[in-house]
Amino acid sequence: MRCIGLDIGSSSIKGGILDLEAGRVERIEKTPFPDPVSGLAPGVHEVRADAIVEGTRGILASLLRQAPDARQLRVSSQMGGVLLLDTDGRPLTNYLSWRDQRATKTLAGGSVPLLDALRAAWTDAQFEQLGKELKPGSATTLLHWLARHGQLPAAAMPVTIGDYVVAELCQTPARMHPTNAIGLLDLRTGGWHHDAFAAAGIGGLAWPELAGEDEPVGRIVLDGCALDGFAAIGDQQAALFGIDLDPSELSINCSTGSQVSRITDGFQPGDCQTRAWFGGEFLNTVTHIPAGRSLSVLEALLTELPRAAGLEVARSWALIAAATETADGGGLSCDLGFFASAMGDSGRIEGITTDNLTVGNLFCAAFDFMADSYLACSHRLAAAPSWTQLAVSGGLVQAFPALRRRLAARFPLPMRDVPAQEETLIGLLKLARVGVIR
Repeated sequence: MRCIGLDIGSSSIKGGILDLEAGRVERIEKTPFPDPVSGLAPGVHEVRADAIVEGTRGILASLLRQAPDARQLRVSSQMGGVLLLDTDGRPLTNYLSWRDQRATKTLAGGSVPLLDALRAAWTDAQFEQLGKELKPGSATTLLHWLARHGQLPAAAMPVTIGDYVVAELCQTPARMHPTNAIGLLDLRTGGWHHDAFAAAGIGGLAWPELAGEDEPVGRIVLDGCALDGFAAIGDQQAALFGIDLDPSELSINCSTGSQVSRITDGFQPGDCQTRAWFGGEFLNTVTHIPAGRSLSVLEALLTELPRAAGLEVARSWALIAAATETADGGGLSCDLGFFASAMGDSGRIEGITTDNLTVGNLFCAAFDFMADSYLACSHRLAAAPSWTQLAVSGGLVQAFPALRRRLAARFPLPMRDVPAQEETLIGLLKLARVGVIR
C-alpha cells in the first residue's frame, strides 16, 4: 500500500510517496514556502493562506501522478502561528506565522511587552496546564494581540496552517490534532483551556473539533484519485516518531534549531514545555537550543572577507570539521545565544588570547557550549532523569565528530545515532503503518 506524505514547513512544502510495505519514502518533491506579505509593519510576518494551499495542492497532484494508487494523505506542519476562519471555513486573516514578532513590542501606554502582559494574565497553574508554551508566534499570543488591537472577530475559528490546508483539500470543516494545539489545551483533561482563553481576553472563539491520528477527517478527490485525509500533526512529534523515540530514551536533536525531549506516559510538568504526544502520552521538551543557526553566524564571519573579495571558500564546513579534530578550545568560551533561545539572547566569545583564536578552537568552544546546553536542558525535563539511552539525531552530530565526543563525555549512556534522513516524512509513514495494522 502506498500513501502520500506532506510536510508543510516554514522554508518549503515537501512531499513524498510513502511505501508502507517497504517502509521507505520515495520520490521526494518540494516547492518553496510562499513569501510573506510585503509592506507590513516591522516584525509582522503573515502569509497568504491560499498561496500555501496552492503550493501544497501542486505537490500533492505531482505525487499522485506518480502514485495514483495512494490511499491516504498524511500531513505534518509547522507548529505555532494561527489563521482565523469564518463560520463557512473561509479565511478571515492571512496565516500569522510563528515567526511573527509583533508581541515583543509594548502596547501604547504600556510598560511591558505584550508577551509579558499575557503571561501575567495567567496564574502559574494555568501556565503549567497549557504546557508552559508562550512564544511571540504562539497562537494564544497572536490572538491576544488581535484582541488588544480590536482585530479579533467574534466567533472566529482559530486553526493552524496545517488544519486549514487539510480542510481545503478535503472540503470539510477544519479539525485539529492535539500535537498541533501547542499552548491551547488543558493538558490535564485534553480539552481546550477556556479559562485561560478568558483570562487572555480571547474567550468566545469557536474552537475546532479535536481529531485523533487514527481516523480520517475527510476524503480528497484530485485528478481522478481518491484518498483519505488525516488531520495534520506537529512536525516535531512527526520527526521524533520517525526516529522511533522510546520512553526510555532522551532525544537530542542537533540541527538548524535544536531540542531535547522525552516521552512521558502521563502529564508530568517540569521546568520545560509539555506537548501532546500520540496515544494519550506526552512529550516534555526544551526547544530553541542554540545550534546550527548560531554556528552559521560564525561560519559567515570567517568567510566574509573572501566573499567580499569575490572568492568562494569551497567546503568551508568540512574544513571547520577538520580543524576541530586537532583543537581543544584553547581556553575560549563561546556562548551561542545570538538569538532568543532557551539559553538566553546575548551571545559572546570570551577568553581570547593572541594564541588561542583559531577556527578549531572557536568551534570546539561552541561545541562545548552546545553539549553543556543539552545537559542543562535535559535536567529541566525531569527532576530525576529516567532515560537509559540517548537518541541523537540531526546532521550536526554526523558532520562534527568533535561535537559527538562532547555529548558522550557529558552523557555517560549508550548513544543511538540516528542517520540523517527524512525524519518527518518517515514519521508520517510509520503513523500510516500503525493505522493500517490496527
